Amino acid sequence: MLQTPNTFVRAPLPGMRNATAIVHIGPARGARFTQYTVEFESGGWLPPASDQRFAYVLEGEIQAGASTLAAGDYIYVPPSAQVDFSASAAARVTVIEKPYLPLPAVEPPDSFTGGASRLPAEPLLGSSALTVQTLIPAEPGFDFAINILTYQPGAALPMVEMHVMEHGLLMLAGGGIYRLSASWYPVQAGDFIWMAPYCPQWFGALGEQPARYIIYKDWNR
Repeated sequence: MLQTPNTFVRAPLPGMRNATAIVHIGPARGARFTQYTVEFESGGWLPPASDQRFAYVLEGEIQAGASTLAAGDYIYVPPSAQVDFSASAAARVTVIEKPYLPLPAVEPPDSFTGGASRLPAEPLLGSSALTVQTLIPAEPGFDFAINILTYQPGAALPMVEMHVMEHGLLMLAGGGIYRLSASWYPVQAGDFIWMAPYCPQWFGALGEQPARYIIYKDWNR
């Protein structure tokens, strides 16, 4: 499923103050997670979640518990923590929430923060024109992964992928062509894509600037 900004519907979620949400995907569509973008106004507030939560700041600055997060920063909050988000000025944040799936004898993860600008960009599948930044540690306590992929102009995935994981993808910059199932779609910054398990998928970057997106997948379970 592809959503473009001209189709976004905005509505407050329960408990929100001076903020609205664009719910991109959730269980109502068959997903096993929920992803939405919060648009904060001055004095905006998002209450804690009952599920684990990951948030990435797209624009502006927010306060997440005791942490101040600027654009490109992110936070992971386990279901046991009570962390609210607030903003003193306009800000945009993409949020992912998912029921946590424990593993026997594996400790659940703790809260942590990070910044995309401080992460290394590693070549993906042997291509220096396609790099990945890993935002969630590859540890068994985590049941999902969040990555940022950057494609230089003309770079592309080396194959059409099909796999058991599902994806939530938000285009951050640039654009290109996405194959979803048997159809091909032009995509650009601001677009959102949900890919169900086993949906054939492929992306190639077009234009003069790099294409960049942040992507979720269920993992380690």
